[in-house]
Amino acid sequence: MKLYQTSIKLKPYPRGFHIITERINTLLSDYNITTGILNLFIKHTSASLTINENVDPSVREDMENFFRDIADAKSYYIHTYEGDDDIPAHLKSSLLGQSLTIPITDGRLNLGIWQGIYLGEHRDRASSREIIVTLQGE
Repeated sequence: MKLYQTSIKLKPYPRGFHIITERINTLLSDYNITTGILNLFIKHTSASLTINENVDPSVREDMENFFRDIADAKSYYIHTYEGDDDIPAHLKSSLLGQSLTIPITDGRLNLGIWQGIYLGEHRDRASSREIIVTLQGE
């Protein structure tokens, strides 16, 4: 078994959900792993990673609307040091998670036909994001 670890830096994205599958696929092609596991870990408390529908952009819009509805602008929030989107971004990150594990089969991510990797950007004015990529396989 070989083990590799690297990081990728994503450009700043606007608030919402963004498909980053191709960026990960491009990185995967740099390694000679036929069968294995990919782990992605985002090093931020106001962004998240998740897997969902990769074709219809209305899914990403609906997800953003849903998470805005359940987490944004609550009168009882205290943690607003960096603005009104501060604690809502942390809550969304906790709900969705900071890591993904995906099998690699025949040298490719073994995702379902309609699945894509999403960056959930939960800040109104985000900076670039860093993802730690760990690959293990043969």
